[in-house]
Amino acid sequence: MENRKLNISLLYAAVLFQGMVFYGPIATLYRRAHGLSVYDITLIESISLTVMILLEMPWGYVSDKIGYKKTIVTCNMLFFASKIVSWKADNFFMFAAERLLLSVVLSGLSGCDSAYLYLSANKEDCQRMFGIYEAMGSAGLIIASLIFSVCVKDNYEMAAFLTVVSYGAAMLISLFLTEVMPEAEERCNTGRTMDSIMGSFVSDKAFIMFLLASSLLTESSQVITVFLSQIQYLKSGILPQYMGYIYILVTVSGMLAAYSHKIIDRIGEGRTIRLLFFTAFISCILMALFLNPALSVLCVVLMRVSSSVFIPVSMNIENRRIKTANRATMLSAYSSIMNIIAVIINLIFGKMADINISYAMASGALFCAAGLVLYAVWESGDTKMLNK
Repeated sequence: MENRKLNISLLYAAVLFQGMVFYGPIATLYRRAHGLSVYDITLIESISLTVMILLEMPWGYVSDKIGYKKTIVTCNMLFFASKIVSWKADNFFMFAAERLLLSVVLSGLSGCDSAYLYLSANKEDCQRMFGIYEAMGSAGLIIASLIFSVCVKDNYEMAAFLTVVSYGAAMLISLFLTEVMPEAEERCNTGRTMDSIMGSFVSDKAFIMFLLASSLLTESSQVITVFLSQIQYLKSGILPQYMGYIYILVTVSGMLAAYSHKIIDRIGEGRTIRLLFFTAFISCILMALFLNPALSVLCVVLMRVSSSVFIPVSMNIENRRIKTANRATMLSAYSSIMNIIAVIINLIFGKMADINISYAMASGALFCAAGLVLYAVWESGDTKMLNK
């Protein structure tokens, strides 16, 4: 039990350092300064997501075979390497190489970190643990954003170098994790694993609607809060030197993920999720219609809150749904489905933003509305099944 508590603390510390992306407040402006258009940025993201889709299932199977700790350590080493490439990137191909390396990392960690934390925590405490895990990444961003705003400012190279240092620290911390993988006899061989996964999908086909809804909300929030927000701010009259402070505000709002379980306890899971989708939808509509600085900041904050509170709930729902022993493989299968949608979302956002930022925000509103409908249909059908 003590080892499991230490594992949780170490995982929190690692994700804290990985949250310290010091160039985060000007990520889009930095890439545009090196000649990339918004469409170039989202094209690279889509290529990265496609590679992730191809690697998700193989990585999930490898994780279940070699152990979650070894997978996390390997991925964190590659994470560290990707930030070195990012530090030296100065053209489209270098940025693409960094994202491709990152796609290898994220496909490996996807499902694995969630499964590791799930097996380290008490099952009744998982919602809270997932919330804190999400919040620690936000805490890292807050620290990095403060340092950027006060010390780094427009020194892009220094921001990238400090990010390399923080990811190196995360890699070292992960070396001290201990394994929490299920006993070998509980796991399946390759053929049985795939049969188990296919059987799970066949018996629970409707859950795909939840996965699609999740992707529509989280990817819309990711693209808008990380990339498109900076263009929205510029169009609204906000100068770049203030974006670091705004980024801090947006990131602080992401800390609400730690209270996700309390919100669920008070409002209820279904009502909370519907409210989050609706809030994101309204935020996108307002940004599409108005280029007001205060309103733009408020809406980006609400987008981050919606996604941050939703992610721990989503992680818990996905883990609850799994009946097979190969947890990481199943979570990777879920992630693959969501990433397919994310690829399309990224390309649409990029194309719309290059035409007009308002068109991109209107697209976000459509995505969030579609997600709300999909979730409502799934929840209604799932409730009926439980009541039978």
